[in-house]
Amino acid sequence: MAAVAVVQGASRGLGLAFCRHILLHRPSAALVATCRRPSGAADLGALSARHPGRVTVLQLDVGRQEDVRAAADAVRQAFGRADLVVNCSATLHPSGKGETSLRDVSAEDVMATLTTNSVGPLLMAKYFCPLLQRGGGKFGQQHPEKAKQHSGILINMTARVGSIGDNVLGGWYSYRMSKAALNMATKNLSIELGRNRQKVVCVSLHPGTVDTDLSRPYHKNVPKNKLFSADYSVQCLMSIIDRLNIDKTGKAYAWDGSEIPW
Repeated sequence: MAAVAVVQGASRGLGLAFCRHILLHRPSAALVATCRRPSGAADLGALSARHPGRVTVLQLDVGRQEDVRAAADAVRQAFGRADLVVNCSATLHPSGKGETSLRDVSAEDVMATLTTNSVGPLLMAKYFCPLLQRGGGKFGQQHPEKAKQHSGILINMTARVGSIGDNVLGGWYSYRMSKAALNMATKNLSIELGRNRQKVVCVSLHPGTVDTDLSRPYHKNVPKNKLFSADYSVQCLMSIIDRLNIDKTGKAYAWDGSEIPW
């Protein structure tokens, strides 16, 4: 039974890099790639064309619950299961720059950021975790005890600035709050989905500072050796995913494998 991987937010940046990595390093895996506008996702379309029969592209806006439900139904009908779900969609702020002080905060911007970064991944878990519970545990490293083996893995892309314990600079209210909320969702999910016989490993991963549209306004402040390409970051993150088992669920890890405090 071939592995089935779902990448949400696959049209560019980290999501597209996850797609490339899985197609290259998992030659028998089926890939489901979702994005808001498949018709405008030229790079994803080209990648799909280079791997005929292996890529299913689905329309999905994480801010629309009906989109998430419909995509999960499509995966269920086509494959009946999933082994890996990676939530990649993220926004720094509707303006493209994080708030530097309280006077910059607006309810509309906070809610928009939370919808994409926190609520969307939680809805993905709601509709896709039944598929992960039917998975074959094709990703990660199975626990030696049969009772602790997992059927699927759920990955939420977080950020170090979402750590409450690591926050010493402040600012970026919307983004920090949204990633902290996402981390709480990951922890909650790990408890609920670790109880059953069909266990799902749930982890938050921090990709480092990656050369994407989200971080581009801040590149001048990042040392060159700390600004990663999306492909390099995903290579590091997949090496973490490949070693995951139920003992590591409910935690946050940085790109280098170090654990990040909540």
